[in-house]
Amino acid sequence: MGTAEALGMAQPGGAWVPGDEPEIASRTQWQLFWERFRGDPVALVALGFIVLEVLAAIFAPLIVRAVAHPPNAQYPNMLDPRFGTPTGPSSKFLFGVDSVGEDVFSRVLYGARVSLEVALVATALAVLFGVLFGLIAGYYRGGIDTLISRVIDVTLAFPVLLLALGIASACSLGRGCLHGLIKPGLTTVTVAIVVINWTYIGRIIRGQVLSLRQKEFVEAAHAGGARDWTIMGREILPNLVAPIVVYTTLVIPQNILLEAALSYLGVGINPPQASWGEMIAQATPIFNSAWWFFAFPGAALLLTVLAFNLVGDGVRDALDPRMAT
Repeated sequence: MGTAEALGMAQPGGAWVPGDEPEIASRTQWQLFWERFRGDPVALVALGFIVLEVLAAIFAPLIVRAVAHPPNAQYPNMLDPRFGTPTGPSSKFLFGVDSVGEDVFSRVLYGARVSLEVALVATALAVLFGVLFGLIAGYYRGGIDTLISRVIDVTLAFPVLLLALGIASACSLGRGCLHGLIKPGLTTVTVAIVVINWTYIGRIIRGQVLSLRQKEFVEAAHAGGARDWTIMGREILPNLVAPIVVYTTLVIPQNILLEAALSYLGVGINPPQASWGEMIAQATPIFNSAWWFFAFPGAALLLTVLAFNLVGDGVRDALDPRMAT
């Protein structure tokens, strides 16, 4: 029995009326992505946590003004009067105070601003450079591909933390590097992360482009007289959106941890600017007597990295074409 006859049997009297076929709604790739992503409750909860954290970081001055104290203000009268040690959480200081009487809650909140700023800016720049050089290497091949690939290989040969530590150490003293262009602190950490991480996305994009440049639509664009940059921008780049999005979501938590590690080692964010890594470094020697000074920035770092990892896993699964719709 044909489709028309089957539809006709459902009509009154068995008559089929043309134009009464049920409409089949088409869905774009991003609609399919969102349907798959919202079916993952863990990823949705993690995304909600990230959104709340971003809002808290943006409105940190207002929150601190309402329920806390300035992050760099010292309150020595809040230290233990007998031993001069930090005191724990209270109604006035929600997360207690550190060894010099600073509000731990305020510094954790402002530390979120630093971590998110470094992670997002450094990741965006690393992805930008990686996509650009990966496109050039994979499309042109030959000597350009060899040069870019060897630079990537040499960079990847270094241990990540040691290379970042070397770059940050070289630029964390005096006026920084390149005649003051790269200044100590936030700029140095961002540059160190970009130098390391663009190589990973560059290698991924290069491999994808080597495959895509052999496809029929690229050859058709060549035959139509399109220029190289037009082909790369209009034909190849749109097919790279999925791996770029997946890589970006997965590398953000790595960059947050790298910033915290550099600050912990003393070559990252400079005091008095708040950083979770720097707070954990200060809290380590007095962990037994001031657990809150270590626990709250450590928990913030743990939950942030975990949330970004869960969102990254959810995005990767949602963009997988083999997943059921």
